[in-house]
Amino acid sequence: MTAPPDVEALGRSTWTLLHTIAANYPKSPNYKEQSDLKTFMGLFSRLYPCWVCAEDFQKYMEKEQIRVDSRNEFGTWLCEAHNAVNTKLGKPVFDCSKWEERWRTGWKDGRCD
Repeated sequence: MTAPPDVEALGRSTWTLLHTIAANYPKSPNYKEQSDLKTFMGLFSRLYPCWVCAEDFQKYMEKEQIRVDSRNEFGTWLCEAHNAVNTKLGKPVFDCSKWEERWRTGWKDGRCD
């Protein structure tokens, strides 16, 4: 039997899910797809099992309006949100110009990580 994930394991898994959603979001989403993503992110930010993290993310979303007009806009917005969390935690930030290479197409040099 395994223990429930701690905040760090939950966070890593969550970021993987969210970045994968961004990578698979349509390049030019229609109104319904944009609306669905906004709804999902709003619900996600309220249902996230770490209440401190959830409140933090809600505040971030109020300050930095979610951008859902294209895959690149959402992927970049999400990367910036992730970097804001990493900065708060004293972790390195990621070059958001490379978000799609990291989460969608793979590294140009063929590396796995």
